[in-house]
Amino acid sequence: MFEELKADLDSIMERDPAARSRLEVYFLYSGFKAVRSYRRAHRLLEKGHPFLARWISQRARHKTGIEIHPGAKIGKGLFIDHGMGVVIGETTEIGDNCTLYQGVTLGGTGKDKGKRHPTLGNNVLVGAGAKVLGPMKIGDNARIAAGAVVLEEVPANATAVGVPARIVRINGVRPDSLDQIHVTDPVEQDLERIHERLDALEAKK
Repeated sequence: MFEELKADLDSIMERDPAARSRLEVYFLYSGFKAVRSYRRAHRLLEKGHPFLARWISQRARHKTGIEIHPGAKIGKGLFIDHGMGVVIGETTEIGDNCTLYQGVTLGGTGKDKGKRHPTLGNNVLVGAGAKVLGPMKIGDNARIAAGAVVLEEVPANATAVGVPARIVRINGVRPDSLDQIHVTDPVEQDLERIHERLDALEAKK
């Protein structure tokens, strides 16, 4: 557990320019508190204590505004920035070194049984207010733009934007930026190409 906590602390220090010290993160960051409580609750659930696990998770929800079901599976280095309104469902799986901003929902659609929630790969970023719904896979290094509603699988090294989300591949490489807003919109790109073509045709007349 110490190694997991250290990885969570390190991930925040690396990714949050506002973090001044590990002491500050440990005692004052609501996202870190929520993940710390989740890890305790998850262990209790695995040992056959579902009531205690839910009690810890609900207590953390009231204290932080972040709801993480103890049944979720979360890798090391999860960074929940600000965090208010984040919801992580029971069958959610999150890989290593992922980033979630405030208002993110990793939820179900209400029609699925068994595995109802999404699976995030490693190094996934989910922007503020984004909703990822259903038991689909979000590939490694993918980005979900702020406010997007994702209902289908997102490939590795790609970005999902809009409502419902559309997929944009970013040169097939991992994006280094944590920018959740300035992402390419494929519809806007297509419209620009159409306008350019029309302008060229008009010029030939």
